[in-house]
Amino acid sequence: MTITVNGIDEVRGLVGQSIGPSEWRELTQEDIDKFAELSGDDQWIHVDVERAKTESPFGTTIAHGNLTLAMIDGLRAELIDWSAFELDINYGWNKVRFPTPVPVGARLRASLELLSIEGVAVGWRILQRITVEVEGAPRPACVAESLDILVPSRAPEALALGRPVRAAAA
Repeated sequence: MTITVNGIDEVRGLVGQSIGPSEWRELTQEDIDKFAELSGDDQWIHVDVERAKTESPFGTTIAHGNLTLAMIDGLRAELIDWSAFELDINYGWNKVRFPTPVPVGARLRASLELLSIEGVAVGWRILQRITVEVEGAPRPACVAESLDILVPSRAPEALALGRPVRAAAA
């Protein structure tokens, strides 16, 4: 179920709440191979299916940790709709951990918790903790803190003119 927020007051109301989980998404060898090609990380444990069957401690190929991290944006889009804002800008990541590997064919889903919100020059900076779970695994595949900037619809014009825009206090 996607939560649609219609303004900053609704975002504030979500602080401390858990949202999700998303729908399950299967991770295929094709997904892993495409990521390996794009990233240049073609270590055998990710792309050599036959070798992984015999030499990997997991008995199969596993996803790159950064592929799991990259999947968060698509999974998160199922959880929350920021379309009331002009932009949702990825500001970066804080703590990122990969507690358990993701074997090919695994199904993943995500949930998030909005940890904090703070007013910044162009809008609001939000801190979210996203947890990606692997179906049937006792520990999550990824736990990461994401920083985003929510930009109100009036800000891009002001930014284009070089004038800072002050958001309302968080």
